[in-house]
Amino acid sequence: MSISQAFANALTGLSANSRMAEVVSSNLANAMTDGYARRTVELSSQDLGGHGAGVRVDGITRQINRAVLSDRRNAGAAMSGVDAMTDMLRRIEDLIGGSGGNAGLAADVARLEEAFVAAGADPASPIRLEAIVDRLSDLATALNRAGDSVQTFRQEVDAQISSQIETLNTSLEQVAKLNGDITRAIYSGLDPSALIDQRQIVIDRVAELVPLREMDRQGGQVALVGLGGIVLLDGKPNPFEFAPSPTIEAGMSFDSGALSGIMRRGEPIDTVGGLRKFAGGAIEASLRLRDEILPQTQEGLDRFARDLLERFADPSRDPTLTPGAPGLFTDAGATFDPLDEMGLASRISVNSLLMPSLGGDPALVRDGLGSAGTGPVGNAAQIDRWLQALEARLAAAPGLPSEDTAGRVADLQGRMSAARINMEDRLAFESARWETLREKELTYGVDSDQEMQTLMQIEQAYSANARVIQTLDSMIRTLMEI
Repeated sequence: MSISQAFANALTGLSANSRMAEVVSSNLANAMTDGYARRTVELSSQDLGGHGAGVRVDGITRQINRAVLSDRRNAGAAMSGVDAMTDMLRRIEDLIGGSGGNAGLAADVARLEEAFVAAGADPASPIRLEAIVDRLSDLATALNRAGDSVQTFRQEVDAQISSQIETLNTSLEQVAKLNGDITRAIYSGLDPSALIDQRQIVIDRVAELVPLREMDRQGGQVALVGLGGIVLLDGKPNPFEFAPSPTIEAGMSFDSGALSGIMRRGEPIDTVGGLRKFAGGAIEASLRLRDEILPQTQEGLDRFARDLLERFADPSRDPTLTPGAPGLFTDAGATFDPLDEMGLASRISVNSLLMPSLGGDPALVRDGLGSAGTGPVGNAAQIDRWLQALEARLAAAPGLPSEDTAGRVADLQGRMSAARINMEDRLAFESARWETLREKELTYGVDSDQEMQTLMQIEQAYSANARVIQTLDSMIRTLMEI
């Protein structure tokens, strides 16, 4: 081997060592950077005419486990969706009270029962009769607030879906742009690793909304396909569409056409508004809350409100009532129509005949709502009948168990609490799964100790190559002195 060839070999070694030192320094600098994948320099020996020609830098490789990354993303999507549903179920439970029965609707029913008992012991007391009306108002107000809040929650979720779709479209556009940048970098002989890091961060954001698979395409590009089968991105972005509703009322639903589903090019992506195609992520959770969980909550509140109306409108509970006349509660001041139950919780109100502010008389609780005049002030028979109506075991609908009012509200609150507990259990599982996969993913990240050991090896190799050049320089000087 000639001295010039030896010089060339040593110089390639110095160049490779310099490149490796640059990559190690980048790894150490980004050890805590989210989305950064550890880099390694790929080397191979060069051969020229059957003789060694030093070392060649083949490229920079991002060290990442694609399978673990995919699993971690999908676990994050599941965790994001379950977390959103858990938060909403907690809000619902706070609204109507927990299963303990010491707050919310259960407490209002208990206070109403206590007011009936107290008035029954002293039916001549105007204060105790007014207390019954106040407790009736408290219960009606609590139901109104719960029913209205459910629709407010649905409107919040509807607006959130719009925001999520906007984020999804923006993120997919960014992935498409990064795809192009990566392809240009590769074809220009540049290192695309930093661009791939940026793309991974954006894809992670997409995966929180929709669980997906990442598929390789030519030129370092990727396509994104949702686990529900929808193509999110393959080449140019094809944006999704969603029209939020300015107001949402009871009875408005996707099935009725009153609420928007997710669309593409003006066509619905599936027959259930997006639940199938976006299954598993935050968008599906929002759709499920708007179209299933919150309407079911509304249905339970309306059923309870109907139970109250019908209990106290039964002529057998108040002989002074004419057939069809409302009892202690009304449907927004009118007689309840059994075919118009939806949204009843927001409309239920105390009969104006009892409300002093509307010219009513609380004494009618004792005398009967249809009484023509004041009855015996010491007669508690009618108050006892109201109390019996409250405690009677009735079926809310055919096929449902018979319950008293306290049991009915306890059942409603118990189902809400059970749903919340089940969702919290799912959240704990999904969180633990995500954390385990995240820890596994990080094992492929930057290990500072390992990088420092590599740096020491680079230093030794650099010194050795420099020593070769120094020796060759000395040899040439010797030859020049001859």
